[in-house]
Order: sequence, then structure tokens, then C-alpha cells
Amino acid sequence: MIRIELDEPTLSRTRIAISPLIETVCGLWLLHRHPETAPWPYDGWARRARAVLRTDPVTAPLRVYFEVGRMLPDFLAPMPGSPAPTIEEQLDEVRHTPAEVIAQQVARHHPDGVPPCLRPFFDDRETALNRLADGLAAFWDGAMAPYWPAMRAALDEEVLLRARALAADGPDALLARLHDRVRWERPVLTLMKQLEDDFTATDQRLLLVPLIFSRGALLYSSDHPEVVLVTYQARGAAVLAESHTPAPDDRLTLLIGRGRATVLRALTTPATTTGLAEVLGLAPSTVSEHLAGLQAAGVVHRRRAGRRVLYGLEPAGLALVNLLGDDSATTEFVS
Repeated sequence: MIRIELDEPTLSRTRIAISPLIETVCGLWLLHRHPETAPWPYDGWARRARAVLRTDPVTAPLRVYFEVGRMLPDFLAPMPGSPAPTIEEQLDEVRHTPAEVIAQQVARHHPDGVPPCLRPFFDDRETALNRLADGLAAFWDGAMAPYWPAMRAALDEEVLLRARALAADGPDALLARLHDRVRWERPVLTLMKQLEDDFTATDQRLLLVPLIFSRGALLYSSDHPEVVLVTYQARGAAVLAESHTPAPDDRLTLLIGRGRATVLRALTTPATTTGLAEVLGLAPSTVSEHLAGLQAAGVVHRRRAGRRVLYGLEPAGLALVNLLGDDSATTEFVS
């Protein structure tokens, strides 16, 4: 678990921002975690994105994100400097990363020495940064830009919703309802991850970044001297689905309907009603109705895990997804 102790000034400066660059990096990680078939609703996007990586040699430097491991220095995916930066603004920041920032961050994350994949940023910093930014730009143009208008609309709605909650109820209420795997017990914000880390944020800012490509993973960063960053899964990932009309070969949707098929596919990873609603961009009442029908049919089970109620697939439900759901079943990767 990651435990972040927030003092009162840091908590009072909680802000929300979007980041097309961090979305792009998380998209790359999703492809890496699912080398063959990505889970719904990322499957159609993944086919297009893999083609970009396979056919455009400019994207070759992006393998650094797979080689560096979990300890990612911020300069490879800098936090947004404004509430809604463009990809061009963020890539410009990558290109102009100072040498001392790279040295400081790499030393912090890799105290035993510079990994080979990061050596080019020391040997020829300007060339390495430009090649990385060019690769990100090429991947963005081919894989992300066609989806960005719909993603941006969903993210804007997410930010508006959270900003209203922050203004109306304060940061305590916002953090308490942020995500199923985020626990807020003042003054500690706990991220439910396999990694172990504890640190204190004193007189800083807490920056929350919703991500369409998070798929339940929680990222955090304390590299910046003034800002602590935490990402979480945004509502509305369903905007990546290729179509809202059942394809002729989408047998699962034709059999049980789009709503129930969407929920059934999403349950290849057990989830709460609230978690499903956030990921799918549906009202919790709608998700509850679909879950009730699927449970009555014997394809979904309901189990209590501590304070939470998790829904998952029964063997019959898994068989339906595997046989009729375009092989979209997968398991969750915990970062």
C-alpha cells in the first residue's frame, strides 16, 4: 500500500487536472500488459494502437516505458502544469527537460545506477528527449487523437463533477469517494497497491488526475517539490468502444442486450456497483438493474469483501464472455 500523509495546507490546495500525455503513457502500458487482446472497451483501440507501433519506426523510443519498470521518473511523463494542457504543450515540456531534473529523478528512483534504457538521456540529452517526444507525438497522432474528442468530453464531465463536489463538500468528501481502491482516513490517503511506500506531503499541493486509460490502476508521484500527484480511473471509458450499435457478429449483445453485455464484459475483473458505474459511464441505478438481472440468470455472483460488495462472474458468465464475447476476458493487472 501507498500511504500519503497530507498536512492541512496540502489538503486545502487539492486541485484536479487532465493530462493527455499521462493518458498516452497509460495507453502504452495497457498494450504492454495485454499483448494479444485488450479487455473491452479498449479492444478496438488496442488493435489500432498496435498497428501504429508496428508500422511507424518513429515510435521505437517508446519502449523505454516498458524497460524502465515500475519506477518511472517524472520527466518521462511530467505532471500537467495547468488544468487542461494540450499534448503539444506537454511534449514541449518533455523536450526541454533540464539535465539536473533528469539526474535528480533518476538518482531517486534508481539509486544503484542509471538503467541502460535511461543512459541516452545522460549521454545526449537533447537528442534522446526529442526522439522520445517525436515518438509520443507519432503514437498520439495515430492512436490517441482520433479518440481524444470523445475522451476529452468524458474527462471534462468528470472534472466538472469532482470540482463541484470539492467546492460543495470540501476535499475530505472528495477523497472519500474518489475510487474503490483509495481510502481516506484523515490525514492519510491510502492507495491500495502492491507497492509499499510511505511519505508525508508538507505545504504542497495535491493534484488529482482522472484517466480513461487507468483501468483501475492508481499512479502517484512525489518527484515534484511542490506537488503530489495521484491518478484514478475516470468515468466514461466506454467512449472508447468502437460503436454503440451491436455489430453483426456481437453475439453476446444480440443475446442479452447491450447494457447487460457491457456489464458482463466489465466483470471479468470483480467490481463494485460504484466502480462499474465509474468505468462504464453509467448511472449506479442502471448498473444495479443490470446486475440484478444477471444475478437472477445465474451468470453473476455477489460477495462481500470487508465493507465492499463485489460482483464477479460465475462459471456460466465466464463461459458466455469467452464463447460469445469476442475473447475479451482478461485479468486485472495491479500496478
